[in-house]
Amino acid sequence: MGRSGYIRLHLIGVISVIQLMLMPSRSFAAALNFVQDIRPILEVNCIKCHGSEKQKSDYRLDVKAIALTGGEGSAPNIVPGAGATSPLVEYISSKDEDKRMPPEGNPLSSADVATIKAWIDAGAEWPDSASAVVANPLDWWSLKPIASVTPPRLDANPIDAFVQAKLANYQLAPSPTADARTLCRRLYFDLTGLPPTPEEMETFAADSAPEAYARLVEKLLASPRYGERWARHWLDIVHYGDTHGYDKDKLRLNAWPYRDYVIRALNADKPYPRFVQEQVAGDVLFPGTTDGIEALGFIAAGPWDSIGHVEVPETKIDGKIARHIDRDDMVANTIGTFTPLTVQCAQCHNHKFDPIPQEDYYRLHAVFSALDRTDREYYRNDVDQANFVRLHHDEREAVALLATLDQQLRTKAGAAYVASNRRFELSLQNAPATFGKPSSSQGYQSALSFTPDAIKWVQVDLGAPVDIDAVTLLPSHDTFEGGGFGFPVRFKLEVSDDPEFRRGVSLFEKRYDLTFMADFSNLGLTPFTTDVGKNFNIIGRYVRLTVVKLAACKGDYLFALAELQVSDRAGKNVALGRPVTALDSTESAPSWQTSNLTDGVAPAPLSADKKNEIERERDAMLLSFADAPTKVRRSALVADIARIAAELKALPKPDLVYAGGIHTGGDESFFFKGTGADLGRPRPIALLARGEVTQPVRLVEPGTLSALTFAPARFALSSDAPEGERRAALARWLTDPRNPLTWRGIVNRVWQYHFGVGIVDTPNDFGRN
Repeated sequence: MGRSGYIRLHLIGVISVIQLMLMPSRSFAAALNFVQDIRPILEVNCIKCHGSEKQKSDYRLDVKAIALTGGEGSAPNIVPGAGATSPLVEYISSKDEDKRMPPEGNPLSSADVATIKAWIDAGAEWPDSASAVVANPLDWWSLKPIASVTPPRLDANPIDAFVQAKLANYQLAPSPTADARTLCRRLYFDLTGLPPTPEEMETFAADSAPEAYARLVEKLLASPRYGERWARHWLDIVHYGDTHGYDKDKLRLNAWPYRDYVIRALNADKPYPRFVQEQVAGDVLFPGTTDGIEALGFIAAGPWDSIGHVEVPETKIDGKIARHIDRDDMVANTIGTFTPLTVQCAQCHNHKFDPIPQEDYYRLHAVFSALDRTDREYYRNDVDQANFVRLHHDEREAVALLATLDQQLRTKAGAAYVASNRRFELSLQNAPATFGKPSSSQGYQSALSFTPDAIKWVQVDLGAPVDIDAVTLLPSHDTFEGGGFGFPVRFKLEVSDDPEFRRGVSLFEKRYDLTFMADFSNLGLTPFTTDVGKNFNIIGRYVRLTVVKLAACKGDYLFALAELQVSDRAGKNVALGRPVTALDSTESAPSWQTSNLTDGVAPAPLSADKKNEIERERDAMLLSFADAPTKVRRSALVADIARIAAELKALPKPDLVYAGGIHTGGDESFFFKGTGADLGRPRPIALLARGEVTQPVRLVEPGTLSALTFAPARFALSSDAPEGERRAALARWLTDPRNPLTWRGIVNRVWQYHFGVGIVDTPNDFGRN
C-alpha cells in the first residue's frame, strides 16, 4: 500500500471516531466493540506493563477477571457503568505526571480516553473469548502431591533403575565400574571429607566379599567425622555464622552449641521430621530436652543488625525496619531451607511467578513476631534441663494465679487501694538512699519552660585540660515524681577548652545516637555513663551537657540532675567540687542549686531488704480486703513462688545458646527491649503496602503458604495462645507427610551434596522462575 493509502485509511478511522462521538452518548457507547475499539488502545498504551510479561501493581489489562476486579490500592480499577469514577479513567486522563498512565511516552489522546470512558459507562462489556488465558498457578510439579511410582526394573537398586532407564532413552551407557581404590577414596571424601590412610585403602582393596562396599559405607556413616563433614553442608544452607554480620560484625560467643547440635543430630541419624521440628519449635514440641533448645539456633543463624536493634528504639522507623528485616530473614530461611520457595519475594507485592500472595508472607512474619535473636539459658544435660523447664512453667502458672487473685482484691478495694498503692509505688521504685556526705542536697534543676524543646545547658570547669575516660550522669529524686525526676529526654555531652564552646569542641559520640537522635527512656535512679574508649582521646577543660528536649513536670518542662561525674584515665572523679555554670537554674538552697551538681551527693536505689519491707507493707494493705479463704490461698501461692525461686537458685549456673527466643531487654542497650517485659506476647503484624513499615494495611494472623492445600493456611489458634504454639503449628505443617515441598527439598539437597549438582539446580527455589 502506498503512502496515500495509509493517509486515506487513517482519515477514515478518524472520521469514524468523530461520527461515533457525534452520536448521542448511549448510541456511541452501544456501538463500541471491545475487540475492535478498546483492546487496540490497551495493546498500544498499557499491555507492555500490564500484560503477560509484566504485571506492575499486580494488574493486567489483557485478562478480563483481573482487569475488572484488580488494581493495587484502588481496586477495582474498572467500575462498569461508572466511567467517570473508575480509577482507570482517572489514571489515563490525569494531568499529574506522577499519577498519569502510562508513566512514560505520550499520554492517551482525548479521543482514546473518551472511548474507554464511554465503554465503561455502557457496562464494560468484555467477551470471554477476548481474554488472555492465565495458567493455573497451582499446576506446577513441585506443588503437586508426591505420587508412588514403580521403578523401571525391579532387579536393581531403584535409583539405579531410574538412572539407567533415562540413559537408555538417550542411547547412553553407564561409566565403567570404578576399581576398589577409586571407590574407597570416593567414599571417604564424600562421607567424611578426609582421604583414607594407605592401610585403609589396601584393606578395602583386598576384601573381595560382596558386602565389602556396604560394610565400608556403614563404617564411615558411624564415624564422628561424618557428622562434622555433613554439618558443614547444613550450616551453609541455613547461613550459620559465628558473628552478627553487618558493619560491626560482633562475635556470637554462644552460637556454637547449634553447630554442635547439627553434628550430633547427623551422627545420631536423627529422623528428619524430628530434626526439622526441633529447629523451629523444639522448646514447645520437645520441652525439657537439650536438643530442643540448642536446635533453635537455626532461627538465629542469619545476620543481625546490632545497630538497628541496640541503638535504635523499636518505636522509631529505623527500629521498625531493622526488626522487619530480622523477621524477613527468619521467614526466608525457614521456608527456603525446608520448603524451597522464595517467599521473601512476596514482601512488597504478590509473588510475580509463584502462587504466594503478600498475606502468606506476613502470616509467616506473625509466626516469629515474638522472637528476637538472643542468648537463651538452658542446660546441656536433659535432667537439669527438664527441671529447669518444669520450674519455670510452675513459676509462670503461680505468678499468673497470684496476679489474677490480686486483681480481684484490687477491684474489691477500689479507690482506697489506688490511693494507698500510689504511695507504696513511689517508695518502692524511687525512695533514695543518699551516698556521699550526709546532706539535704538534691541536685541541680533548670528553670521551668513552657515547651519541651527549649534548649538548656550546664557545664563543669575541671580547672585544666583532662584526658577523659567517662562521664556519668546521676539522676535526681523528687518526693512526688520519684527517681529519675527531670532526667533529660534528649541530650548530648561535649568537651572543650573554650568556656563558650565556640571552637575546639569534641563530642562524646559513643552513645550519641541513643541520647540525641531518639528519646531516651527514663531509667529511674540508674546512672547513665558514656565512656570514650581505649582507642580514642577526648581532652578538655570544660564538660557541657546540652539538653534539647526537656522532661515533663506538672504541665511545665525542665531538666534536673543530682550529680555530674567526670572520670580521668585513672578512674578519679575530677569534677568533684569543681565550679558549675548553667544557662539558667532554679536556686532553692540547700535542696536545689547549681553547686550541688558536683558536691558528691546523689540518691541511690533502695536495698533489697528495704524493698522487701515496703512490698510486705503493701501486701498487708491489700490483704485487709481479703476474706480468710482468700488469705490462705494467696499465702500458699506466695510460698510456692518463693520455693520455686529457691529451687531455681539451687540449680547449677545455666549454659547459654544464641538462638531464637523471648528477649528481655537492657543487657546490651536500653533500646533492645524485646517482648520479655510483655511476657512474650507476639508483636502485632500488619500486611505492609509495598513492604513499607510506614504503610500498614491490615493486621494478619499467623499462618503459612496457601498454595499447598493439604491443610488450612491460617493456623487455628486462639488470640491468646502462647507464642510457641505458632511455631509448633508451622513445624507440624512443615513435616506433614502430605507436604510435597519438604520431602522433595531434602532429597534434592542430599543428591546435590553427593553428586555436585541437585536434581533441581536451584535447591532453595522450586518455583517457576
